[in-house]
Amino acid sequence: MTDTTYIAFLRAVNVGGRTVKMEPLRALFAELGLRDVRSYIQSGNVFFGTDETDRAALTARIEQHLESALGYPVPVMLRTVAEVEELVAADPFAGIEVTPELRLCVVFLSEPLPADYVFPVHSPKGDWDILGATPGAAFVVMHLRNGRLGANPAAAFPKSYGGQGTARFFHTTVKILAAARKS
Repeated sequence: MTDTTYIAFLRAVNVGGRTVKMEPLRALFAELGLRDVRSYIQSGNVFFGTDETDRAALTARIEQHLESALGYPVPVMLRTVAEVEELVAADPFAGIEVTPELRLCVVFLSEPLPADYVFPVHSPKGDWDILGATPGAAFVVMHLRNGRLGANPAAAFPKSYGGQGTARFFHTTVKILAAARKS
């Protein structure tokens, strides 16, 4: 079987008092028999190799192990390096001028948004715009107000959305991809 390199985007790691050092986090992934486990920055980005082909089962196994070890749920969005390469190459924010008042975010999704969801979606307060989505990610422009980010754009997902999401700035996603490509 072919070894696939995955990027695990973890939600709720090192926020809200849920602190996890990267060395113990890498060890938890290694305990699952995953190979070449590495991490990038403290916000829950883990790279690993595996020949497992059932992504849903692998995701569930990782989530169960993390919850058991850490004592709280950690939603995991798994993407292959190729999938993140495709996302970055698509340049979902093309034509948007980056300013000090804007942040470009990718929200990695556990489930696709409903097919009838119409883009773009604008927040009532004007603090974010969801420009579009693929089955695995939503593309969000955050508008800073008084130098601060406003509400979480995932709150705009329809009530019928049963999935989870975790956000990364687009420029950070590019850096995560570069780090994941290194062997």
